[in-house]
Amino acid sequence: MFITLEGPEGSGKTSHIPYLAGYLREKGHVVFPTREPGGTVISEQIREILHDLKNAEMHPHTETLLYQAARAQIVEQVIKPRLDDGEIVISDRYYDSTIAYQGYGHRQNLEQVRQLVKYATGGLDPDLTILLDLDVKAGLKRKKQNGLEWNRMDAHEVEFYERVREGYLEMAKHEPDRWVLVDSGQPWEDVQEELKKIIVERINS
Repeated sequence: MFITLEGPEGSGKTSHIPYLAGYLREKGHVVFPTREPGGTVISEQIREILHDLKNAEMHPHTETLLYQAARAQIVEQVIKPRLDDGEIVISDRYYDSTIAYQGYGHRQNLEQVRQLVKYATGGLDPDLTILLDLDVKAGLKRKKQNGLEWNRMDAHEVEFYERVREGYLEMAKHEPDRWVLVDSGQPWEDVQEELKKIIVERINS
């Protein structure tokens, strides 16, 4: 089973995944947590380029293509083989991030972005995508307060992140069988319990 967590800045995706993986392992599942961009030696090198604040002049086309390069590597090297072995893969972001950030955020042609994504992933879709939804300003404030990684993708205007959030909500609306929305403005413990319940119910079904 392939599970992805999506959401705007500061929504808490990264903090929840280790606990979800541990919980599922206790239930007897083989679980592999990973992240995008990253997850392989090559993909992590691309991540450094994408997130480096010195690369402020990077064009959205370049950004989009680099994300697909990192994604293609992890899909072929890590995600597909582990799914073939019957494991549960949980990823901190996947291709929906590209559609939200590079598509809606940068106002690029959505159909062209989707075609690039399809090529990079070989058509591999998640079985379940959970959107940790949060007010944009609250998320950015939370990220700064918690001392989380602050990179080039965090340095846009608020309006950019508003478009990203709207993009996420639009995608979730059009694929209700795959997407589940969770209010990540709740206390962390409440969000964690809701995530566990959603994932276990989907596995059992």
